[in-house]
Amino acid sequence: MKRILLVLCIMLSGYSVAYCQLTIELCHEKAKKNYPLIKRYGLIEKTKDYNLSNAGKGYLPQFSMSAKATYQSDVPHLPISVPGVNIRPLSQDQYGVTLDVNQTIWDGGVISSKKEMAKTTSEVALKQLEVNLYSINDRVNQLYFGILLLDGKIKQNQLFRDELERNFNLISSYIQNGVANQSDLDAIKVEQLKSIQIQTQLMSNRKAYIDMLAALIGEPIDENVIMEKPNTSTPLITGQIERPELRLFEAQQTDLETQKKLIKTGYMPKLGVFATGGYGRPGLNMLEDKFAAYYIGGVRLSWNFGGLYTEKNDRRIIEASQSSLAAEKETFLFNTNLQVTQEQSEIKKNRDLLKYDDEIITLRNNVKKAAEVKVANGMLTVTDLMREINAEDLAKQDKIQHEVELLLSIYNLKYTTNN
Repeated sequence: MKRILLVLCIMLSGYSVAYCQLTIELCHEKAKKNYPLIKRYGLIEKTKDYNLSNAGKGYLPQFSMSAKATYQSDVPHLPISVPGVNIRPLSQDQYGVTLDVNQTIWDGGVISSKKEMAKTTSEVALKQLEVNLYSINDRVNQLYFGILLLDGKIKQNQLFRDELERNFNLISSYIQNGVANQSDLDAIKVEQLKSIQIQTQLMSNRKAYIDMLAALIGEPIDENVIMEKPNTSTPLITGQIERPELRLFEAQQTDLETQKKLIKTGYMPKLGVFATGGYGRPGLNMLEDKFAAYYIGGVRLSWNFGGLYTEKNDRRIIEASQSSLAAEKETFLFNTNLQVTQEQSEIKKNRDLLKYDDEIITLRNNVKKAAEVKVANGMLTVTDLMREINAEDLAKQDKIQHEVELLLSIYNLKYTTNN
């Protein structure tokens, strides 16, 4: 029924979650969608598509055109003269326009490696984005449980004010009966004024927290919104750590492995076909001094062994990066496991503290009631009674503090392990 009410309220409001019951899970979801970095998801996917498209176009025919005009100080000519034969020398000014077409048949794996690099680079960017977005959950937790704590204190302060009002009326009747005097009533009045000050401060702090949470989730939140208290009885699953940082480490390792494959393509042979068409003076026949069209076609095999000189060092650089990344992952797991141990201890401590809170409150209540009887019989001063009333209120506030701290420690553990 709560979930149905929440969904209906959101659908009807459209712009506000006013007077609805907010859950921490809903705040996590809305904060993630509202965070400006979420827009990078689409940009990363588009970049990957563009890179894949560009890499795939390496199989398309490559066209290039060139033109030149030259003047030579000398041209080829026969060193002897033949009687009766007039051989006209080539012109010293020469011209030519060519169009070259190259088609790759096999590139040694360069294009396929570039495609794989585009995918792994995109995956690393996505995993890094997930890490950045995941950190929002911790900010939501701090604000959400801060509001819960303030709600509990506001409620308890109101009960405390009601208790003061009851005792104020009681002492007023004692004054009429001569059991108490005006100074006793003034002592209670001072506590009433203090409680009003505390209530004002608590309400102001709550509004500040509400405003910050509203800015984080991107929706206005009414001051009267009900913050649902999470269930603490659900058993925690604290086995394997599932943080997004681990998936980022894996993506980075895969990207480095892809870089290794790209090194190999640097010294692999390349095979392709080519064709060149041209027009100029002279043409292919260098003995004819006139403009002519021509073409050349063939198969080209190239094999550059220069990459073998640096191949070993290039691999060692990448392997050093992989070792550094493995050490970074190990450090992250070590620190995270320490954090898990600390938070488990914090949960146990808060559970143990809560075991005694109700008993302490009951005993404080008994002491307060006994003090009220003694004041009525003139055996105790109102100042002593106020001390017992404040002690009971403090015990109730301690319970509220322990309850919220238990919830926060549980969700801190959930954040640390992501399960």
